[in-house]
Amino acid sequence: MNTPLQYRPEGRSAAAIAESVEAALRTGRIGAGDALPPVRTLAQDLGVSPTTVAAAYRELRRRGIVAGAGRAGTRVRGRPPLASRMPLPVPAGVRDLVSGGPDPDLLPALPRVVTLTRRYGEAAVLPALERAAADRLAADGVDPAHLAVVGGALDGVERVLGVWLRVGDRVAVEDPGYSAVLDLVAAMGLVAVPVPVDGAGMDPAGLAAALEAGARAVVVTPRAQNPTGAAWDASRAEEIGAVVRRYPDAVLVEDDHAGPVAGVPALTAARGARRWATVRSVSKWLGPDLRLAVLAADEATASAVAGRQALGTGWVSHLLQQAVATLWTDPAIETVLERATATYERRRSALRAALAADGIAVGGRSGLTTWVPVPDEAGVTAGLLAAGWAVVPGERFRLVSRPAIRIAHATLQPPEAAVLAGDLGRLLRQRRVRTD
Repeated sequence: MNTPLQYRPEGRSAAAIAESVEAALRTGRIGAGDALPPVRTLAQDLGVSPTTVAAAYRELRRRGIVAGAGRAGTRVRGRPPLASRMPLPVPAGVRDLVSGGPDPDLLPALPRVVTLTRRYGEAAVLPALERAAADRLAADGVDPAHLAVVGGALDGVERVLGVWLRVGDRVAVEDPGYSAVLDLVAAMGLVAVPVPVDGAGMDPAGLAAALEAGARAVVVTPRAQNPTGAAWDASRAEEIGAVVRRYPDAVLVEDDHAGPVAGVPALTAARGARRWATVRSVSKWLGPDLRLAVLAADEATASAVAGRQALGTGWVSHLLQQAVATLWTDPAIETVLERATATYERRRSALRAALAADGIAVGGRSGLTTWVPVPDEAGVTAGLLAAGWAVVPGERFRLVSRPAIRIAHATLQPPEAAVLAGDLGRLLRQRRVRTD
């Protein structure tokens, strides 16, 4: 791609030039892969020094918006972390299979607003939540000796990466993987190293190659992998753990975002690792507005996360913490979670069976999303939209893996699954006929 002829960054300062590039991205005047003018050319056009333009480009690189491409110059990254990448709008009357969130009808009722008042100087982690989380994590094989509470799964991932990594460091990520993690890595100025994913999760050989090539961290999803629905088995968890232990300076970050409604037991690869963190969010099983996750980690990581948090937000609200602790320890919640888990399993299985009946093979055995390989993401997505189904094109979740679409099936009823599979099957057959 080339820089569009009608676009040229504007401004007299580095900040203004960087802001001009961001504005052009948001409004679509430039896009992923487009080249920015050479430093000296733009400096001459704007009447500023090359140092000013270089500083603007450096800031854009730091924020993950552009990347240097050697002799090819500076180009917009394939995944610039801007608000334009927010969830796709769903037209009225179209079945929404875009959101990867839980079914609101399967969430427990929130407890009444508590009256607890936290004072300055008190512990950041509410003791009741600490006890509840420690019990559950220990039962799942995760060491709960050092805990922190963060503002959701992504907040936890960001804080751990921020502790140990610096701009330009490499991070091994799942490909396909959760779009927000890929965007976060770019926004932090880190370099994503794609590692293939199969039905059992991240490929151990691919992870070993990434770490051998210098990756300083790995972000993995043990179960309910978004978008594929992959989940570790005991063998895969041990293989991942064995690879990580060979690289003790690398940081293992486990994103257990779906928790007990994932549909499969929790597993960890952190035993024996030197630097690790397991982040368990409550949003998928207690409610999306409970922006809270418990982070278990090695002592140095947990301490550094808590220390940095103390200099910013300070702590996650004890009102939220008490609400989560109350729900987590309520015996009646177990029944609610069992019902939700079983319902998601029926919907996931119904969709897989319907797709298989139409000759469409998919993987994944957990979570709330299904990944369907297709030859043409844009065409299939548009065709399904015309048929009344809104899904997400896979490019948001891919780095080098093959095209696909993501179907969020948390609310998809089994009779609907059969209709969707039929519509998708017809689209795929039509596209095959056109290309033959």
